[in-house]
Amino acid sequence: MKRALKRLVTVAVAGLTWGLIEHRWFVLRHQTIPTLAPCDAVSALRVLHISDLHLRPGDRRMRQFLRRSLTRGPDLAVVTGDILGHPDAVDDAIDLLAEVVAGRQGVAVLGSNDRFGPTLKSPLRYFRGPSRVSTALRLDTDRLVVGLKEAGWHVLCNERITLDTAIGGVDVIGLDDPHIGAASPAQVDWSAPTPAVPLRLGLVHAPYVGILDHFADAGFDLTLAGHTHGGQVRVPGIGALVDNCDLPLRMARGLSRYDNRMWLHVSAGLGNSLYAPLRFACRPEVSVLDLVPRPALVTKL
Repeated sequence: MKRALKRLVTVAVAGLTWGLIEHRWFVLRHQTIPTLAPCDAVSALRVLHISDLHLRPGDRRMRQFLRRSLTRGPDLAVVTGDILGHPDAVDDAIDLLAEVVAGRQGVAVLGSNDRFGPTLKSPLRYFRGPSRVSTALRLDTDRLVVGLKEAGWHVLCNERITLDTAIGGVDVIGLDDPHIGAASPAQVDWSAPTPAVPLRLGLVHAPYVGILDHFADAGFDLTLAGHTHGGQVRVPGIGALVDNCDLPLRMARGLSRYDNRMWLHVSAGLGNSLYAPLRFACRPEVSVLDLVPRPALVTKL
C-alpha cells in the first residue's frame, strides 16, 4: 500500500512539474484547409490564427515567439479573443499586436477576459459545465479596442465587414463572446454577398454550438474560435476532458468539419489564466492556416 501510494505521489508530482514546463513551451502549427471557392486566379491565403494570449505585463517570451511566427509571411492576422490576462496589460497588448498587424490586414473579436479580470476558480468546476464569469474586476476594454483600431486592427463586435485581401474580397462576420451572452446574431446581416466572394469567414471567441449553427446555416466556409485552451489538460489517447462550452470534446482543438457543412478551427491558445499556469499534452500554440481552393469537382454541402 505504501509503495503504491509513493508511486501515485511520484506520478502526480512529475505530471505537475511537466505541466508547469509545458504551459510556456510555445509551438507554431501549420494546417492547409481546402476552403476557398474554386477559381483559376486564386492561389492561397495565409492566415495567422492567434487566440487566448491572456497577456501579462512584460511577457518578452510571448512577444519573441509571435515575432518568429510573423516570419511565415501571413497575409491576414486573426485574433479570437481573451487577449488580456492582467489589468495592467492593456498597453502591452496594444504594442504587441501592433507588431503583428504591421504590413497586413488584421481582424479580431473579444472574449470575456478582455472585459473582466481573472479570478481564482477550482479546476473541478469545469467538469460541471461552462464556467460562470466573475464581473468583479472590470478591465479597460474601451482603451484596448481604441488602441487596437489605431494600430490597424478591425475589432468586430457583432459586425460584418469585407476585407480586401490577396485573393479578393473576404466576407467576415465577428460575433461578441457567447460565453457571457454578448453574441447577438440578430444584429448582423447574414445574407450571401453579391457578387460572390472566394471566402466567407466567421470569427467568435467561444465556439458554442448555437453560434456555429448560425455560421453554417448562412453558408460560411470557415469559422475560427478559441476559448477552449484545447482542454488545457489532455489525456494522451483520449484528448480533452473539458472545453468550457457545449462543443463536442473531439472538436476542442484544431481543425474539424462542423456538421459536414463548414470548416472549424479552434485554437488551443497561447496563454492561460493567471491562476492556472499549467498545461498537459496541450502545448500553447499559434496556427498558420493556408487556405487553398476546394477541388473543382467537390460541391459544398
